[in-house]
Amino acid sequence: MKVFLTGATGFVGHEMLKQLLAAGHIVRCLVRPGSEGRLPIEKNIEVRLGDATDAESLDASLEGCDAAIHLVGIIREFPGKGVTFKKLHVEATRNLVAAAENQGVRRYLQMSANGVRPDAESEYHRTKWQGEEAVRAAQLDWTIFRPSLIFGPADEFVNMLADLVRKAPVVPVIGDGRYRMAPVAVEDVAASFVAALTKEECLGQTYHLCGPGDFSYDEILDLIGETLGKTPVRKLHHPVCLMKPVVKVLQSIPQFPITSAQLTMLLEGNLCAEEAMQTWRETFGIEPRDFAEGIRKYLVK
Repeated sequence: MKVFLTGATGFVGHEMLKQLLAAGHIVRCLVRPGSEGRLPIEKNIEVRLGDATDAESLDASLEGCDAAIHLVGIIREFPGKGVTFKKLHVEATRNLVAAAENQGVRRYLQMSANGVRPDAESEYHRTKWQGEEAVRAAQLDWTIFRPSLIFGPADEFVNMLADLVRKAPVVPVIGDGRYRMAPVAVEDVAASFVAALTKEECLGQTYHLCGPGDFSYDEILDLIGETLGKTPVRKLHHPVCLMKPVVKVLQSIPQFPITSAQLTMLLEGNLCAEEAMQTWRETFGIEPRDFAEGIRKYLVK
């Protein structure tokens, strides 16, 4: 199968590309000019220069492909640079959906996020929902995946916390640190997409992807500390009411580690309903990787 892939140079895209090639697929990667050097040199990789936010750059790019996988997304906006949730999550999706319809690509897989809903407090979740709506309205054989927090060797979240645990005598925590999440391995996410390409029962379905256990933020810090041999992890909890205005003021600084949207999602937690989890596991025959064991493989060097 020839698969059109966006986001191939990103964290999830790197693993997706690896698994697609291992499954014997030919992968046509959409990359922005100047980023093509970040792709491996493989005989079954084709490169198309373009940008999902630029509809004209997609002209003829998907022709001859059997399926499209759309991974493009951001966790942080930079409005001054034109990098917004609306542009990347909504407009880019609409562009790719239209290109797939116009160029004869029927099979379409969309990366969304756990927690999306039309009335979400976070603009991230609302725009991810709008992107899903564009997919559902299309004349395509679609499947949508909603993963929880994704962990793996090149992730931002776990590696950022690990860096804090290594270097800081005390790790700052916003709120009580009890908000919970169920991290899912990047390998399991990619495997689900690859398997869905040839599963008829996945057509028109949405899947929630979470790991086998859930952890509070404080527990994740402690697991990272144990993995690094830095226990106990000393934490300093800051009241949410005091930190929200601080984050709002400082979030425009790229080096500041969190934004208001990220804080909202963090405090909300990131869990999957057990029934939804079971559906994903049974459909794809996946036994999700353990979080503690998974992070040990890349944090301990």
